[in-house]
Amino acid sequence: MDQLSQHIVNALIMGGTYALLGIGLTLIFGIMRIVNFTHGELYALGAYMMYFFATILGLNFFVSIAFAIVAGMAVGSVIEFTLLRPKRGADIDTTMLLMIGAWIVLQNVEHLTWGGIAKSIPSPLPEQPLVIGPVSISWLRVMVLGVSLFLIAATYVLINRTKLGKAMRATFQDGGTAALMGVNVNAIYTTTFALGSGLGAAAGALLGPVFVVTPTMGDLASLKAFAIVILGGLGNITGAAIGGFMLAFAEEIGAGYISSGYRDAMGFLIIIVVLLFKPTGLFARSERIG
Repeated sequence: MDQLSQHIVNALIMGGTYALLGIGLTLIFGIMRIVNFTHGELYALGAYMMYFFATILGLNFFVSIAFAIVAGMAVGSVIEFTLLRPKRGADIDTTMLLMIGAWIVLQNVEHLTWGGIAKSIPSPLPEQPLVIGPVSISWLRVMVLGVSLFLIAATYVLINRTKLGKAMRATFQDGGTAALMGVNVNAIYTTTFALGSGLGAAAGALLGPVFVVTPTMGDLASLKAFAIVILGGLGNITGAAIGGFMLAFAEEIGAGYISSGYRDAMGFLIIIVVLLFKPTGLFARSERIG
């Protein structure tokens, strides 16, 4: 039971960041119908921006997290404005190729800028772990969970309780009618892509200090984000959050009781099983945003 408690706590911490990844990706798909292959690289960008602000510039650790998120949102806005807006209305094959090209460019820019050597981000939090009964957890991971839950809650409130969120949901339901009602659809698309990109960058900024930062770290993150979206149902924000925690629990329990070498495989095994019995995802519904 002691070991199980530790695995549950570890899964909760990873689940928070996985949920951020999944929500960011499903938000973009739900409103824009864009399969965002750059999502993993925006995750890596968040980690590198965290390294730049916190380690190179020496800024406050928590301020660096905020700046990394803003940087992710800024790059997402540029991608939407320069690549996606001119091709709005194009077939899905065209936009997929655009996103794949942007993914390759971003990854190579990161490699050219930072090199192939892994970077580490020191944490100012105490090294002595927090011990609660049989569970031991570092203060850095506690912070990661807290910030992740805050961002998830803030995103939910934004989508469901604000005028901007209402405009985003209206655009998802019927973009043409939303435009007739005075909604600036172009601005909503840019805002949506920026928000989704910022959530991906937030996950990278939070996990960068926990692990190490490399140019290819976004590849696996991108696969996991798609797995989470498939689990939760395409376009379902609540489902993406739940799917993130489900994937984290599957990985942690599989690594703890089967083999750590199969950590990543366990999550994708669950995806296969889910798709066999429920191809639309566990939480798919007719109105998926919010």
